[in-house]
Amino acid sequence: MNSEKKIALVTGAGTGIGKATALALLDAGFQVIFSGRRKEVLDAAICEARQRTESTENSLAICCDVTDSDSVDQLFATINSKFGRLDVLFNNAGVAAPDVAFEDLSVEQWQTVINANLTGPFLCSKAAFRLMKKQEPKGGRIINNGSLAATTPRPKAAPYTASKHGITGLTKAMALDGRPHNIACCQIDIGNAATEMAAVHNVGALQANGETQIEPLMDVNHVATAVVHMANMPLEANVLFMTVMATKMPFVGRG
Repeated sequence: MNSEKKIALVTGAGTGIGKATALALLDAGFQVIFSGRRKEVLDAAICEARQRTESTENSLAICCDVTDSDSVDQLFATINSKFGRLDVLFNNAGVAAPDVAFEDLSVEQWQTVINANLTGPFLCSKAAFRLMKKQEPKGGRIINNGSLAATTPRPKAAPYTASKHGITGLTKAMALDGRPHNIACCQIDIGNAATEMAAVHNVGALQANGETQIEPLMDVNHVATAVVHMANMPLEANVLFMTVMATKMPFVGRG
């Protein structure tokens, strides 16, 4: 592997924001580890990645379930073995619960979202801290995928909202605890990127007043460009929070 290139890990890299960002980091000169649960999806993403670069050594797929501590430990053991360091972690993997009335949410639906959206980033960040603290030069950057829901909820989205509010607290705690070790931690809050998860907005999204409204979407590559900008900043500087959203979506003033 090219020791002069920075190493980036993207979770949930098989589709959507994760894949777009992993490909953008690759285009920006990073060596990129594509991580996700589904091998066939990761393989397809890697195939696309290797069509964009002359070198097959700049991208690597590693299956990992971010909700499983053993799986995360194995992921980072592989990264340490192959690269000896990690410069950027993008905690992107996440899920949403079905839109149901608050009182009808099951414990399983709640736990599934919290495990993927909050516990997963915690486990990956903890492992990244350990590696970034011991590598030379010491330090690195961790970018958490938040959401507009990190500040402003949608109706019938309590598990997702709670998980993303938790991500904001986690980002602040990590930014504080990372200071002595030159680990910069930050968060990107994304609104209505055109992905499979956001496709519902094309047919109508539930609004706070109970109406259903079609919402504008933005190209997912705008998100990828923003993450690459954050990833490329020197460790002496940090974009602690960034919001990237479809300009005309009903967010400012919603409710």
